Amino acid sequence: MTTRIHHLNCGTMRPLAAPGGRLMPRRMVSHCLLVERPEGLVLVDSGFGTEDLANKRRLGRPFLAGVRPVLDSRETAQAQIAALGFAAVDVTDVVLTHLDVDHAGGIGDFPGARIHVDAAEHTAAMAPKSLLEKRRYIPGQWAHGPEWALHEAGGDDWFGFTGVKAVGDDIVLIPLRGHTRGHSGVAVRQPDGSWTLHAGDSYFWAGELETPPVLNFGLVGFQKLMAVYEDQRRTNQERLRELRSSHPEITIFSAHDATEFDALS
Repeated sequence: MTTRIHHLNCGTMRPLAAPGGRLMPRRMVSHCLLVERPEGLVLVDSGFGTEDLANKRRLGRPFLAGVRPVLDSRETAQAQIAALGFAAVDVTDVVLTHLDVDHAGGIGDFPGARIHVDAAEHTAAMAPKSLLEKRRYIPGQWAHGPEWALHEAGGDDWFGFTGVKAVGDDIVLIPLRGHTRGHSGVAVRQPDGSWTLHAGDSYFWAGELETPPVLNFGLVGFQKLMAVYEDQRRTNQERLRELRSSHPEITIFSAHDATEFDALS
């Protein structure tokens, strides 16, 4: 049972932006969750890790030049968990939306944790089929040989989405294909019984879930460029828009919108 949820920014990014952020936002975050449970801590996404800071070149020149991550050691999940009075060994599980560099970088800082991810995403990272997949995954981030907990799509129904129970009954992987081959959202039941949905990279800009959507055209182009299945990405974004409209009690946020993080943290 979830007892408390902490919102963490595990990686500030300052992409090249036009004045006013019309083409790209001036600030983006790596929004992660730390979930307190009697059995231990669960981290949802992990942002950048200490090894990324120590060897930032492994992130790749295009990523460093375009996204411009700040790479502040105080923002690593490990440092923030310590600041809350916990130790790395208290993290029993890490649940990932996907294995992109800015989501999986911190898993090496928790070598004893089980790493939960969609099975199709794991296959994409371990045996990439395309140049896009080869460039987006960094094997060094899991070179410590973690214990993987792989989840096949299917299973229980969650507000019209087919999900898989990842850690007990309170944390559920929600397949949201498109951005990557096995991209998922992660739904966490809050202590009061309501739900929070970490939608990962299903969308990047809060306005995308408004009705009608308000678009940041630089981010729209970036999402199309990075999508493995663009049609599925657009379909799932529309499903999230409908979910927010029909269930306003569910808190939905993306991995990178700074305004959503600021409102929740």
